[in-house]
Amino acid sequence: MTELWRVFGQEWRALLADRALLLTLFGGILFYAFLYPLPYAHQVARELPVLLVDEDGSLLSRRLAFMADATPQLQLVGRAATLAEAESRIRNGEAKGLLLIPPHFYRDVRLGRTVTLGFAGDGAYYLIYGAIAEGLSSAAATLGAQIRISRLLAQGQATPAAKAHWRPFALQAEPVFNRTLGYQQYVVPAVFLFILHQTLLIGLGLRGASEYQLRQVGPGCSGKVWPRLLARTLLFMGLYLGFTLFYFGPCFAWYGLNRLADPLLLLGFLLPFFLALTQLGILFGSYLSRREMATPIIVLSSLPLLFAVGFIWPQEMLPWPIKGVMTLIPATPGILGSLRLNGMGGDWSAVSGLWGQMWLQALGYGLLAWWRLRSLDLSRSTGG
Repeated sequence: MTELWRVFGQEWRALLADRALLLTLFGGILFYAFLYPLPYAHQVARELPVLLVDEDGSLLSRRLAFMADATPQLQLVGRAATLAEAESRIRNGEAKGLLLIPPHFYRDVRLGRTVTLGFAGDGAYYLIYGAIAEGLSSAAATLGAQIRISRLLAQGQATPAAKAHWRPFALQAEPVFNRTLGYQQYVVPAVFLFILHQTLLIGLGLRGASEYQLRQVGPGCSGKVWPRLLARTLLFMGLYLGFTLFYFGPCFAWYGLNRLADPLLLLGFLLPFFLALTQLGILFGSYLSRREMATPIIVLSSLPLLFAVGFIWPQEMLPWPIKGVMTLIPATPGILGSLRLNGMGGDWSAVSGLWGQMWLQALGYGLLAWWRLRSLDLSRSTGG
């Protein structure tokens, strides 16, 4: 036990003396706490600029344009004489999408013919594109319903009967978990935990690379393997317990995010998550020979991992090789389980399997990290 506390003190002093490590851990956590949620501050995309290309010029086409402009997602910011002109103005940044009303729109509607409207949006931003498509589709569908009901009324049906004939059932959609249907409630809680995941890996990568460089010029870290492994684990887990409380406490309250889980239950679930993550980070750092390698490796892997975790893109739609690899990453069970507990109000039975998966990861990565550090010590003692 004395050896453990001696090594813990060494690890603590090494952390305080490493400015890059302190900036990564404390600066990164604070920076992303305020930077990442900013794009989602308004929750949903609204009043997106759209151009109108009206090749019909009829009263009905102007009515459709007015209805599109009245939707919360869209704002008509101008007209274009041709489709080519509208596309050019979108490329120049004047608008994010367009509505094309074809010629003979009014005539074809009156004759009962099928009319094809043209929608387009900036595909570089899928949230903007989806909002434009939703707004234009809603306006077109509403106008189509009005026209059909008008025809039924002209045939002699009463107004209630005409409405019932057009829509025989009423749809009342009630969001269960994401009450605002906004992106902030959907994305930010999971990404906060992913930020903890990635910054911890970077921090342990920097610490492992520093240890490697010390080993090249001197005795490096002294002592047995298990006190070093345990001391580093306790130090980083303690730090990240505080970061977790900061994210799931003040940050969640500030942004109005769901906090449906019992705090002790959530922390109990995340215990093996951080344990597995620290062992993976120690193993990762033991293979780095230069400190500047840690950040690029983790940053470049962040976007693929984020999309493969299973909350942005459903796990059921991922290829099985990717799903297999992601079972080895602590972020997968950690994020999915925290969303079930804290975002959906699930009970322990909903996350018990994920909890067991993280304990297996902690055991596996812990054994690999111990073996790796022991191999490095043996190599140093034999001059290899």
